[in-house]
Amino acid sequence: MLIDLSTAADDLSRDAQVCVIGAGAAGQIVARRLLASGHSVILLESGGLDYEADVADLNAGENVGEDYYPLDHARLRFFGGTTAIWGGRCAMLDPIDLERRPWVPHSGWPIAYEELARYYREARPLFGLGAETENADTLRRAGVPIPAFDADRLATPVWTFDMRFDRFSRGNCEDLARHPRCEIVVHASVTRIVAAPSGRGVVGVEAKALNGRRLAVAATIFVLAAGGIENPRLLLASGLGNEHDLVGRFFMEHPHARGGRIIGGAPWTLLKAFARRHRVKGQDLAALIAPAPALQAERGILNTSLTIVARQPARSSQFWGMRAYSKLKHDMAPTKSGRRLWITTKRLAGWAQRRIDPLRPWLLTKAGQLEVALLVRAEQAPSPDSRLTLSDDRDALGVPRVRLDWRLNALDVHSVDVLARTLGEELERLGLGRVEPAEWLADPSGGWRTDPLISAHPIGGYHHMGTTRMADSAREGVTDGRGRVHGLPNLYVAGSSLFPTGGWANPTLTIAALALRSGDDIAGALA
Repeated sequence: MLIDLSTAADDLSRDAQVCVIGAGAAGQIVARRLLASGHSVILLESGGLDYEADVADLNAGENVGEDYYPLDHARLRFFGGTTAIWGGRCAMLDPIDLERRPWVPHSGWPIAYEELARYYREARPLFGLGAETENADTLRRAGVPIPAFDADRLATPVWTFDMRFDRFSRGNCEDLARHPRCEIVVHASVTRIVAAPSGRGVVGVEAKALNGRRLAVAATIFVLAAGGIENPRLLLASGLGNEHDLVGRFFMEHPHARGGRIIGGAPWTLLKAFARRHRVKGQDLAALIAPAPALQAERGILNTSLTIVARQPARSSQFWGMRAYSKLKHDMAPTKSGRRLWITTKRLAGWAQRRIDPLRPWLLTKAGQLEVALLVRAEQAPSPDSRLTLSDDRDALGVPRVRLDWRLNALDVHSVDVLARTLGEELERLGLGRVEPAEWLADPSGGWRTDPLISAHPIGGYHHMGTTRMADSAREGVTDGRGRVHGLPNLYVAGSSLFPTGGWANPTLTIAALALRSGDDIAGALA
């Protein structure tokens, strides 16, 4: 059943076994898992079925640290969440990402990789992916010239792409809307999570629509699946889980940058290998470059990454076509019609890229209009100083807005520097060119440098991680190894805010794997 709180005749109250806050990918996956186990679920969504400017304004906040996207543009607040404009990149974390690395402060997950891998296998079909995990050999067998790097120095993992852009939209979720044990309430923005009088659990949530209609929900178990910024915001606003001042800390992104350029050698081969997607057996794949685990341990660096692309040289005047595309993308509201136009543009660009590239960028490189550049998509070291707090400003529903103090450090820069220089050594060994690292990498204490010409998303991947991190101890994390808030055993958190570290991989596939795991854990607790 689907209910719109904003059109309800009166205030509402509901009871359910499980209340899930947030109808993005994590919330929907948890809900489906629980429904399949025979339980009843109420799924609350702050927005409606499409973008609305007044609802989006609830996301607004203040950036006081590193330059970042406006917070009301950094995520979407309607049914399906930010997956509505997701690029579809799927990748698993590497085993080293879950390990406690002595050279990475605050690293280590409280779960074993083998357990996560089991849920990865179940999560892949949710995105239309096959059972087999793709790798560089998959591309080599298809004729893609992936270089034979020294396996102890460089790895060449791949992204696999979900070919559907709207997998979690309302139009694809009729199973939830029609399920007899599922109630979806839209325009229900949670304003408070209510603790039990004992303080050892949660008894309810309070939600509002912008027109003033109210909803009260009582449940046995609650799941907070509202995203890496909203999850800590609601905990802080409700005064929950912050006994050790950890809620909102360890905010992480995948920061983007220009890591340098490649000179001479074989630009055609490198652009063909890394600068485009490859269709293999009906699936789109793209290769990237990361440090091997042995190199990470030897040089004390993060599991960062980069890829090789043709781009305008740094400090150039941006091509008019790219300026027009960027303006269209940022000025156009992400409504259903706007998203359809964006998707059409992406599909046309992908079609052209598969048929024309790398000829077009290679010719422009030969003509001196482009250079063979290193596009960095980095792992960020977890730092307690990179954090979200509440500001004195309040949104239209009376909830304090967020203040983001995003901070990067010398390890982030040093890791990219080592990766770029190691790539240079490997390319020279293979006769494929030489790397000229970006100047800013030579001084790790000088800070991170973004470049508007390196990517359509030059700052980061819109990946909000770490703000309710998992840890065995309440002194090290907000949630335990099952995703439950320490001291509140019936309040679970779902999403990338759980990640203690981020690796290089885009977070969506891991979000899904952890959501399946949480669904099983909750079903077991209810049983």
